[in-house]
Amino acid sequence: MDTVQVFKHFNELTPTELYEMLRLRSEIFVVEQNCIFLDMDNKDQKCHHLLLYKDDQLVAYARVVPAGISYPEASIGRIVTGSTVRGTGMGKILVQAAIDACFNLYGNQTIRIGAQLYAKKFYEGLGFVEEGEIYDEDGIDHVEMILDPAAK
Repeated sequence: MDTVQVFKHFNELTPTELYEMLRLRSEIFVVEQNCIFLDMDNKDQKCHHLLLYKDDQLVAYARVVPAGISYPEASIGRIVTGSTVRGTGMGKILVQAAIDACFNLYGNQTIRIGAQLYAKKFYEGLGFVEEGEIYDEDGIDHVEMILDPAAK
């Protein structure tokens, strides 16, 4: 599958890229998952953004968050794949690219995520380990997971 990766700090995003990323996040998190929450949480401006395109269409997205914004550690958040690419391996490509970007930006430090519980096995397959209790976030069960590069 030929994909084009775009990786930029918020201030470098074009208006079109910003619109596409917010639209994809809204399409999946708000409409598909029927979750009413404020997606624009004032963290985007401090983050780098990974956008994956297929045939000029944004199909997957993640944000790379510096330490101290969401967690004491660097993190990856708002991980989303469009319905047209689910089951194609695009999610694995997206998260691995986000992990690599995190390490490139911040060094080989621990990465923490807040994973939707149903996706726990997916993240375990990429080296993340569950840490902590299951918690409710906006009506969806989540669990914190960490990726420790020293453990790989």
